Amino acid sequence: MSGTPARTADAATAAEVVCLGESMVTFLPSQPGRLADVPSFGRGIGGAESNVACALAAAGHRAAWVSRVGADGFGDHLVEAIAGYGVDTCGVRRDPSRPTGIYFRTATDRATDVHEVAYYRAGSAASAMSPDNIPYATLPATRVLHLSGITAALSADCLALLHDLTAPRPGRPLISFDVNHRPGLWRDADASPGVLLDLARRSDLVFVGEDEAEEAWGTTGAAAIRAALPEPATLVVKRGADGATVFSGTRDVPGSDDVPGTCDTPDADDVTTTVPALRVDVVAPVGAGDAFAAGFLSATLRGLPVRDRVRHGHLMAAAVLTVPGDLTAPPARAHADSLAALDDEAWGRLRLGPGWTGDDQEVRTT
Repeated sequence: MSGTPARTADAATAAEVVCLGESMVTFLPSQPGRLADVPSFGRGIGGAESNVACALAAAGHRAAWVSRVGADGFGDHLVEAIAGYGVDTCGVRRDPSRPTGIYFRTATDRATDVHEVAYYRAGSAASAMSPDNIPYATLPATRVLHLSGITAALSADCLALLHDLTAPRPGRPLISFDVNHRPGLWRDADASPGVLLDLARRSDLVFVGEDEAEEAWGTTGAAAIRAALPEPATLVVKRGADGATVFSGTRDVPGSDDVPGTCDTPDADDVTTTVPALRVDVVAPVGAGDAFAAGFLSATLRGLPVRDRVRHGHLMAAAVLTVPGDLTAPPARAHADSLAALDDEAWGRLRLGPGWTGDDQEVRTT
């Protein structure tokens, strides 16, 4: 990698998970309403992959974030804020000629028609990531490499990098891929469905929302999505209020010898596991997808059963949904484990609201 290394909070050690992708400085509205009407904004950080890294580090895992940021104040803020969660940022490089990306958003759910996002990321430092300046051989040793479809949309060089990272090779770590279909980011919207489908098929663990699969590929329902994506060892279909369905095979994947419960291209023994969602008193409906992926990955690294992996995904998503921003401290591991271990009836009676992650907070049931 070229450029000056970013600072990190701790000495680098072998990471359990490396997350690669763009992070940006996020400007959060001080009140609901159109961007034209919001009088002021607070500063935060936002990026699918760095969100996952922060959540994993906060949950006690060794997580690293790899990217490029500008040699500017916004780049300083990103690196310092993400390192503050305990994430290793040694793999972040500073670009002296390109800026750090920023964006503004409204307070409403991105799935609604009134949600607005104004991106200022064209020509950003991260959009210049490529196999030349982030070659595979320089990535930290890791058990899992987490990527997303957002990176593929940033530039032709970024897409080439993802093709390089997902290529079969000896010793390849388990590739975790969140489809993250964002139509507004693609210059060629017609190309995005095929690109995302190809990258998902080259991955070992795939996260995809039922709604985005229908929008991108015209597939409806979890079974149809699995038929379109038979290659990934584990396919997690997020179904909103209906929970999540996981399809998992039975054979080892390359590079997954030390990742518990991973498997190869599924066959007739493909196992289907559906886990209901939690009832949550939502404060801000942003960041839940990244938190879910972090919870699922955390439980996967710990070798928990598939049902509990999904439940930990739901719990970490609920932690984010009950705070205003994209990131928050997850529940203590013992607390989350006790909830994930509930029987189906007790799980279905849970209702989580603001403050539920604190040790002194009672979890409501209905």
